[in-house]
Amino acid sequence: MLRDDLRTLWTEPRPPNAPGRVWRDWALLAAGLTGVVLEATLRADVVWRPVAVVIAVWLCVLPLWRRTRPLTTVVLAFGAMIVLQVVSLVATPREPVGLHVGLVVLLLVYALPRWGSGREIVLGVAVVLAAFGLSAVTDRTPAGEQVAGFAFLFLPAVIGASVRFRATARERQLERVRSREREQLARELHDTVAHHVSAMVIRAQAGRVVAGTDPAAAVEALEGVEEEGARTLEEMRAMVAALRDARAGAELTPPAGVADLERLVRAPGGRLRVDLGLVGELTALPPAVDAAVYRIVQESVTNAMRHAVNATEVVVRVTGEPRRIRVTVRNDGQRAGRVRDGYGLAGLRERAALLGGQLRAGPGADQGWLVEAELPRGRAGSGVHPRPRR
Repeated sequence: MLRDDLRTLWTEPRPPNAPGRVWRDWALLAAGLTGVVLEATLRADVVWRPVAVVIAVWLCVLPLWRRTRPLTTVVLAFGAMIVLQVVSLVATPREPVGLHVGLVVLLLVYALPRWGSGREIVLGVAVVLAAFGLSAVTDRTPAGEQVAGFAFLFLPAVIGASVRFRATARERQLERVRSREREQLARELHDTVAHHVSAMVIRAQAGRVVAGTDPAAAVEALEGVEEEGARTLEEMRAMVAALRDARAGAELTPPAGVADLERLVRAPGGRLRVDLGLVGELTALPPAVDAAVYRIVQESVTNAMRHAVNATEVVVRVTGEPRRIRVTVRNDGQRAGRVRDGYGLAGLRERAALLGGQLRAGPGADQGWLVEAELPRGRAGSGVHPRPRR
């Protein structure tokens, strides 16, 4: 089991989408170089001052690459420290060589498990341990101080590993949410479009039966409709069968849509008043867009009911434009700061993207929380009929 765990660690890839340099990196570099200048100027007990300054500047520059080259930065930083320790064994200075600014290497120790691959983590830890062991021998520090120094050195690595674990766990959960949203969307597409395609095939077959009294062109057209409809239905069933959970049964009830929003906002038990406004043409939407509008309003209103602080009202506006559908859900609660999206919003954003639209969510300009979505309306005359109200 231990061998399997080590093999898994060794083959662990790097986390995706490592961020590039940001303003904090340059601020850290400026602060580090300022500290080098001040310490080299004001400290009187600096041993080998030129060498100490060069090493400190080197250690301050390396964190600029800590996310994209975690192993390289660790090897260069702790390798320089090992070389310095070896030279110290020969020259035997009266005090350890180096500046306190060199503690910036703790950032590299943090970045190694946070952004490195499993192979890089193992090799980097080996280099750090070698530098620490050599330092403990050459400095002749007591055992208690060595234990404290070891804990102090590797605490950033523990923090980096825990941050990586949490980020990875959240990303996996988001991926599961996105997968469920894709599956749900595929089911809705299948159940709704399959109904219309089946009807098209039946009409085409009936038309072919009575086509004897019509021109030959009508027979040809009906045969084309039948063939195209049957092929589309077969391909769609094959696609959704691959996505569908084998244990889940078919959902034969059409998904809720715009026509069901009034029933949704009138549902009892809500602590907020919901002001629903439907503007424009909203009765001939593609089934996937129709269901997406309902899901966006449902999730947004539910979030407001659960999480909006001191809110009294939720304003919902669904506007049907010639080319797109706009959905806006706003509550009047206390304005929140930077809040991370929940999994529900992540699923809605995935659904909107799959339909060719986009969804934005965040604190409102003045107060509360605002969800805005734009979905393409689809082609007019696509054969989508108005949904009956339930």
